[in-house]
Amino acid sequence: SVTVSGSIDSYGLAAYRRYSGSGGYPNIPLSSPLPGVPSPTFASVDGLEKSETRITTLENGLRVASQNKFGQFCTVGILVNSGSRHETKYPSGIAHFLEKLAFSVSIAFSNSPILLHVFLCRDTTMYAISAEVKGLDTVVSLLSDAVLQPRLLDEEIEMTQMAVRFELEDLNMRPDPEPLLTEMIHAAAYRGNTVGLPRFCPGDNVDKIDQAVLHGYLRSYYCPQRMVLAGVGIEHEQLVKCARRYLLNTRPVWGEATPTDVDLSVAQYTGGIVKMEKDMSDVSLGPTPIPELAHIMIGLESCSFLEDDFIPFAVLNMMMGGGGSFSAGGPGKGMFTRLYLNVLNRHHWMYNATAYHHSYEDSGLLCIHASADPRQLREMVEIITREFIQMAGTPGEMELERAKTQLKSMLMMNLESRPVVFEDVGRQVLSTGKRKLPHELCALISESGSPEHMLRNILTLLF
Repeated sequence: SVTVSGSIDSYGLAAYRRYSGSGGYPNIPLSSPLPGVPSPTFASVDGLEKSETRITTLENGLRVASQNKFGQFCTVGILVNSGSRHETKYPSGIAHFLEKLAFSVSIAFSNSPILLHVFLCRDTTMYAISAEVKGLDTVVSLLSDAVLQPRLLDEEIEMTQMAVRFELEDLNMRPDPEPLLTEMIHAAAYRGNTVGLPRFCPGDNVDKIDQAVLHGYLRSYYCPQRMVLAGVGIEHEQLVKCARRYLLNTRPVWGEATPTDVDLSVAQYTGGIVKMEKDMSDVSLGPTPIPELAHIMIGLESCSFLEDDFIPFAVLNMMMGGGGSFSAGGPGKGMFTRLYLNVLNRHHWMYNATAYHHSYEDSGLLCIHASADPRQLREMVEIITREFIQMAGTPGEMELERAKTQLKSMLMMNLESRPVVFEDVGRQVLSTGKRKLPHELCALISESGSPEHMLRNILTLLF
């Protein structure tokens, strides 16, 4: 009764009777206001993020970045400009080893409740801890131990070798082919250089990586000038104070703290084909065997995340969209994207068609992954190739605006998560020395603008 009375008081008895009955709804589109109903009054906001990202550079070159975010918990971590792309002068797989060795048992952990994260990318290694704000001092101390003081004992390295072998076996037996296809598309696009080097340790190199090899790599890349200490949910002055205590004058376990042999190679796009034949007949999660499928991933060189064309390519990737054939049946599942409308909805025999965009500081890849029965491999390749060619056409205004809106929506929803905000802050400061706030990125997406601008970029990509 309270709700009814409130509705009558707000909108009037006539409007309430007209629009609250079961059969009284007129044929009015959702984009138009209801006649006779007062316009809503919303809270006034300026749309800007008041607490901007603050950045301080310490005397040793370490950058400290923080984003204030209210709450009881914080996420703090160290990002290092180090990854598999920097292993040209070393055995491939060192970064993979360091990922498994992070926060090893030789580090003296406290009893406080913390959550540890380790992320390894081709160009960045991230060590992160989520904990209560009051435990910030302990968190930064643990990060210092993990990054600058790893003991790398022989038994730890032996356990890591076992873990790496197990992961390689799991990778080859996993029903989801996407991680393996991502490895193969990078190996084909950048054959033998930078981001084309293997993200996972090759089986032949597992026994070659020891403490001396790891220390040599750490000496070159784990230096303050190549690091960012980022935090979300804490006061900037408090984070800087902890950084000075645990990261300013701490001597690494490998000795020198200055880069000695850094690989500055620029990614060279080569193009090529990498093929692999796998027998999955013995791999099954239940009584039903895994269907026999052929998987392809076709990619073209795009641009780096430092270029102005990065945002248009992100919009294009959203416009292509796609996914699995079993997720095409409802709102929010990408049914308006091109790979759904032009591929999955028209070719029932295709299991998957998904677009991906990988971007790095000097290059990028725009890819489409598709799956179907091996007998229809040729037709599947022709269909995906046709989608690449049709990218050169001028997109419709409604299609373009829908992709922009979806990209902005995904950006804002992802940034509701504290660990994602941490990664965004750390990555931007590590690569550019500053951070663009969400409203700035949304403005760039809106300006990525006209169909003619998209056409110019895609024609440059294809031809």
